[in-house]
Amino acid sequence: MKEISYRELNINPITKIADEWVALVTGKSGDKINAMTLSWGEIGSLWEHSSGMPVVTIYVRPQRFSKILLDQEEYFTLCFFDNKKKELAYLGSHSGRNEDKIAKVGFHNVILKDYSYIEEASLVLVCKKIYRQTLKEECFIDKNIIEDCYSNKDFHDMYIAKIEKVLIK
Repeated sequence: MKEISYRELNINPITKIADEWVALVTGKSGDKINAMTLSWGEIGSLWEHSSGMPVVTIYVRPQRFSKILLDQEEYFTLCFFDNKKKELAYLGSHSGRNEDKIAKVGFHNVILKDYSYIEEASLVLVCKKIYRQTLKEECFIDKNIIEDCYSNKDFHDMYIAKIEKVLIK
């Protein structure tokens, strides 16, 4: 993988996340490594002066095993792939509590001191958590979203993280 500046990224973040999906990878050297698929999230700019800091926002439900691991770590990675929907579908529909999902789909971990990522990814965003908040029912202006997405009242935790590195194949 080669490191580039976030300013060199030439992607459509909406289709990259919503249509192609992304793997959230948690863990580092000495930890359990896990991955889950995300199809909701944002890539943008927030909070610093002038042009803002590059950030991602991700959403994880409270019952997900990945949330336990994510809450223990300072960093996570977002791994984007070319034509790996079958593998990502598995990562998003099975729990890593009792199996190594990454190996099960034929992917390989790259494990470093502060984070890990999946070797087969074409793009990796190394992210440092800076904010977390649970979505609240009373804050929804469009109440139809609650019925459509939260019938069990299992509101996502929202994480905002600074993009620390961008790695490409």
